[in-house]
Amino acid sequence: MDSSDKDKIVQSVPQTGFFGHPRGLFTLFFTEFWERFSYYGMRAILLYYMYYEVTRGGLGLDQETAASIMAIYGSLVYMSGIIGGWVADRLIGTSKTVFYGGVLIMLGHIVLALPAGVMALFISMGFIVIGTGLLKPNVSSIVGDVYSDEDPRRDSGFSIFYMGINAGALIAPLIVGTVGQQYNFHLGFSLAAVGMFLGLSLFVVTKRKTLGLAGTYVVNPLTGEEKRKAFSRIGIGALLVVLLGAAGIVTGLLTIERFVFTVSILGIVIPAAYFVVMYRSPKTSDVERSRLLAYIPLFIAAMMFWAIQEQGSIILARYADKRTQLSFAGIELQSSWFQSLNPLFIVVLAPVFAWLWVKLGSRQPTTPKKFSFGLLFAGLSFLVMIVPAYMNGTESPVNPMWLVLSFFLVVIGELCLSPVGLSATTKLAPSAFTAQTMSLWFLTNASAQAINAQIVRFYKPETEILYFGAIGGLSIILGLILYLISSKIHGMMKGVN
Repeated sequence: MDSSDKDKIVQSVPQTGFFGHPRGLFTLFFTEFWERFSYYGMRAILLYYMYYEVTRGGLGLDQETAASIMAIYGSLVYMSGIIGGWVADRLIGTSKTVFYGGVLIMLGHIVLALPAGVMALFISMGFIVIGTGLLKPNVSSIVGDVYSDEDPRRDSGFSIFYMGINAGALIAPLIVGTVGQQYNFHLGFSLAAVGMFLGLSLFVVTKRKTLGLAGTYVVNPLTGEEKRKAFSRIGIGALLVVLLGAAGIVTGLLTIERFVFTVSILGIVIPAAYFVVMYRSPKTSDVERSRLLAYIPLFIAAMMFWAIQEQGSIILARYADKRTQLSFAGIELQSSWFQSLNPLFIVVLAPVFAWLWVKLGSRQPTTPKKFSFGLLFAGLSFLVMIVPAYMNGTESPVNPMWLVLSFFLVVIGELCLSPVGLSATTKLAPSAFTAQTMSLWFLTNASAQAINAQIVRFYKPETEILYFGAIGGLSIILGLILYLISSKIHGMMKGVN
């Protein structure tokens, strides 16, 4: 997209109307609010739905299998963002891609709301994985379209948008979780579908007046011949996947365990292939190769961090359900409510960290050091979970404040690492691979959850101390190593701070 097209888009968007920001931010804020409400509401009860007994409205899967499915689900969601970026950039533009993604997400929640057993679960997962991949990266891209590159409101606008994400994630477990656990899981999933419907409806009704041309341009469209080749390859590939999957199910070769293992392997192979292709490309300069090598330890650190952070919705969710006192200060708690802690702490602490980095200015830690702090706090968030088990054993219910402390610590780590990682990715990316490198950043989460799919099977009350201790200790060791070699990594970043 050239600068004249960018100017046309900005001029087509009403530049005031939402707290001093472009009116389109209203549409995007609430679209993402409801999409995150639907996703995090569903995720707050999905694990329990899988392993609760059939008599309690669940599917009756064993807890280890349910935990692996949760991890692989999250991994596929982050992998699918690559598809969404390609569809928007080369076929239909970001606005249409967001709409179709929302429709698929809503259909996924509707399928999950039907009492149709395990088959409905996997069909729903397919819809939501593809739908989230289409919607999630592209709605953020449209936010950038409504501002000019020089607009001083731009960073503030993204901060407001980020608050919409966390506000939806904050209230969803409290509403969907309560309905799902106290009344009926399928009713809870229905609320998630309603949330996505509200987001879609608002997007469709308001976008013409608020977004103008934002999201309508196809920045790198395929030619007619390229489209024919792409569609034929996609069609053949999809047909092969369906046929192989059907054959595997019929013959019994494709089991849940083998599928999970296959995705776990892909979670390592795909980012490795990305690095090799970019490093060996003739379009990558020597300086960019050095920066790419500096990015590798940051990538590994981010994987380690997300491997712990994402277990908040798996292992800590099981811990909340099976090991925690669900009565506190006279209030009866639902185990799903603990999923609101992460977005709550982000909403509270994100402005503090934003102020801190500005206050420190040139004295703030380098990017590798911030990553090392993220790993240290993530490791501590697991190590503190050893204390109640060591003090009282693994049979006695635990005070819920231990979980609160764990979520608090990992959010401090997240605010040291996640926003910094996004910024560093844009700065370290080879110029010929800017979009692909951003996809690579999101693959840190996909790879972490692909690995988690194998790790979470080892958690049991009797292995609790070893589990939390080994993973938390490994994170702290990697954090210390990263801190010690941070100067060398910073030098390889060639002027990027």
